[in-house]
Amino acid sequence: MVELAGLIILGILAQWLAWKTKTPAILPLILIGLFVGPFSTLISEDGTKWLEPIWNGTEGLFPGESLFYFVSLAISIILFEGGLTLKKSEVGNIGPVIIKLISVGVAVTFFGAGLAAHFILGFTWQISFLFSALIIVTGPTVISPILRNIPLKTHVSSILKWEGILIDPIGALIAVLVFEFIRVEGGQDFTATALSEFGKILLFGFTFGFAFANVLAYLIKKNVIPHYLLNVFILATVLGVFVLADTFAHESGLLAVVIMGMVMGNKNLPNIKELLYFKESLSVLLVSILFILLAANIEIEELELIFNWNSLILFGVVILIVRPLGVILSSINSGLKINEIAFISWVGPRGIVAAGIASLFGLRLVKEGVPGAEYITPLVFMMVLGSVLLNATTARLFAKLVGVFVKNAEGILIIGASSMARLIAKYLQDNNRHVVLVDSNNDNIKKAKKLGLDALEGSVYADDLFNNIELNDIGYLMSMTGNSDINKTAINRFKKQFGEKGSYRLISSDEMNDPEINPSEGLFSHTDDYIKLTEISRNYPKINEIQLNSKQHYEGLIEISKTDPDIVPLFIKGVKGELRIIPSNNSEIQIDEGSQLVYLGKQIKKEEIAAEKH
Repeated sequence: MVELAGLIILGILAQWLAWKTKTPAILPLILIGLFVGPFSTLISEDGTKWLEPIWNGTEGLFPGESLFYFVSLAISIILFEGGLTLKKSEVGNIGPVIIKLISVGVAVTFFGAGLAAHFILGFTWQISFLFSALIIVTGPTVISPILRNIPLKTHVSSILKWEGILIDPIGALIAVLVFEFIRVEGGQDFTATALSEFGKILLFGFTFGFAFANVLAYLIKKNVIPHYLLNVFILATVLGVFVLADTFAHESGLLAVVIMGMVMGNKNLPNIKELLYFKESLSVLLVSILFILLAANIEIEELELIFNWNSLILFGVVILIVRPLGVILSSINSGLKINEIAFISWVGPRGIVAAGIASLFGLRLVKEGVPGAEYITPLVFMMVLGSVLLNATTARLFAKLVGVFVKNAEGILIIGASSMARLIAKYLQDNNRHVVLVDSNNDNIKKAKKLGLDALEGSVYADDLFNNIELNDIGYLMSMTGNSDINKTAINRFKKQFGEKGSYRLISSDEMNDPEINPSEGLFSHTDDYIKLTEISRNYPKINEIQLNSKQHYEGLIEISKTDPDIVPLFIKGVKGELRIIPSNNSEIQIDEGSQLVYLGKQIKKEEIAAEKH
């Protein structure tokens, strides 16, 4: 009981430590697992582990086949959750370089790392290519924490993010296929029986995954499942599909749950966000337990197997030759610059799926007596730990060295995607500013995307935005919803991360009616709230510009806007096209020669300007 409780406590503490230090959780999890597992034998009085998943084959936390079953079921849930995040609409717009990375790049890693393992460590071809298949995957759970605090150009972050998401199921599938080749007929040459097993894996994996996803989606849409049972019902279905597919064809369960997640993730299902949150929380718990267990299950003798120069040389070949070669070949005619290719080549940490499936297959092959199988788990763990540690400590410095580090975060995050917010965002984007809109209303998000704007469905009360690496170049925050509480919450929660150069919100109706209250973060005007701005944008759906002659000229135009309810000043546009947000307390605005006033509403007439001068 103490060991089981300690396992959960240590896992969650590791997750918290990773969040606090802004590093991938897999790093402290594996280190803790190694410490309470094989390393503890060096300091314990009787030379035993502090945490022993399997002891003498029949004792321990998971005696007999229990650990194998737990690992299998945990990975099935993790892969299902990953499949849920894959959206066809997003995949279709990610560009040719992503497609090449998950095809050409995968092939280069598979054959390159396989050849390296065979000639450097002397593995059989079967074990060499199983190793290379397992290290194909990178994974968003290890890349996101590394990139989250490195301001990069959006497309560089997006490439690494989507490569990690899409490559997980691909790598898992290839690893399953190689694993099956090894197991069929004792690892003999490719035979008709082996090919038959491949066909069964693909057939039952795709069939069960696709069929059960559609059945489950139908039940959800017809409200056959009560809301309070929905999440646990889906969890039970995922486990059932995994076991059922595996019964018909060994190792087809992993493919089935990935397909099931992908199909469900691309259907317009109610409560899909709630399901994702539940699966994410469950995955965090499972990952926390899983990797401490797997690391603890490694024996000190297995670590000694890879404690040599050849293992280090293999690590160097994979990181410094195979990964860059795959990225370079995938980047041909992509439009990426040399420094961007260099950074993408450098950042390729191996992740949770690699370590999990390596342990899963390693346990099975060692039990079946396959020569060289004892190297699989420790060697893949070395690749995971080494690559995560290397990238976590050097990615920021390397980004600066190769010149992809964005020194000036000029992007703008707009909370709210109403018609008024979309109009302003479109103007900003047309003037070369990176703009991202966030709204909990899916219809608003769809309308924004139709205009070619970057838009995310989310809530200011959730943590999604903190984890989005595509917001790394954001330096300004503008909260423009119709709810004053949401606007204030957005400022309080996100100004430190996204409002480094300025955080602003629309004033509330109460603040508008009280001239004594003019908050420092007030946006645009002290006499215009959300309702007034929405009315003006509906009546005058155009952003106007007017040349400024002097500071006095600007102040005169501001006075006109105060007396005319159909004019709202928004930005000052500099001679080089740079834009500065006008706060509601606009007295500190600096006006340079050649600047323009950008405003919303009806056009200011020349006679109005002349009258103001007099």
